[in-house]
Amino acid sequence: PEVCGKGTVDASSTSRVMAALQSTGYGKSKVRIMRVRRDGNWYGVCELQLDVELQLSTVADYTGGDNSGVVATDSIKNTVHALAKKNKVEPPEEFCMLLCRHFLEKYPQVLSCRVHAEQAPWERLEQGGSHHAHAFVQQPSVKRFCSVTQQKGGRPIVSGGLRDMKLLKTTQSGFVGFVRDEFTTLPETTDRLFCTQIYCKYQYSVGNLFGVDFNGAWAQVRDTILDVFAGPPHTGVYSPSIQKTIYDAGNLILTRLPVLDQVEIHMPNIHYFPADLSKLGMHNDGELYLPSDEPHGVIKATVSRVAASKL
Repeated sequence: PEVCGKGTVDASSTSRVMAALQSTGYGKSKVRIMRVRRDGNWYGVCELQLDVELQLSTVADYTGGDNSGVVATDSIKNTVHALAKKNKVEPPEEFCMLLCRHFLEKYPQVLSCRVHAEQAPWERLEQGGSHHAHAFVQQPSVKRFCSVTQQKGGRPIVSGGLRDMKLLKTTQSGFVGFVRDEFTTLPETTDRLFCTQIYCKYQYSVGNLFGVDFNGAWAQVRDTILDVFAGPPHTGVYSPSIQKTIYDAGNLILTRLPVLDQVEIHMPNIHYFPADLSKLGMHNDGELYLPSDEPHGVIKATVSRVAASKL
């Protein structure tokens, strides 16, 4: 096309680049709801933030400005509100499946639906050893999330997970035997602080998910990571590398939860470096460390179930 003046293009030019849409998707992001359950004087709460994405069978809205097949994103938000009013939203995996099923069944032009949910970590307040009937405290030590993706005519693909679970142990961690060359300054150690912030996403086996205890599975994944990271309370367990800890955690999760097929774990290495007190004439015997969030090491892995061989 001809350039007409500074920074403009002649829209009347008949020259066009041949282009094709590779993928499309749209929806509503950060739809927040708080669902309150009442059982007499006993209350329960579940706060979710949801992202809903649809893919349509038509691309006319992109290529021709034809919006006749578009479910407005405001309508998507209203649908979330209405279904949250009419149905349970716990466990969030089941509510996400319900939303996917609704959009796929109600609108013939919707080919696929993906719903992602994050749950606010509200816990019932405990006073004097008793749980409060209607008061809650937010404990952001770990955040729960889940995702459901479903194609029209297909089964839902369900994953759950946790993030922002920050863990620290003061010993029983080391790192030796790594590559040493002219750029290496890191000393080897068999005794260091191990701090990380866990991200873990796990995928359920594709099939009949009726009766799956999603809440129990989430709790067991969390507890398994804690078991592998910390070890027994009085002795701990040695970690020769974050990589080994990730693999051991993923392997044990799949062992304990046959309903899962795959586990993805991220464990950044959040550094605490021993403080150099020599200029002060003092010896630091592993008592004073300096936090350093950036830069930090990034270690991640995905562990999948291996099908048993048939002889």
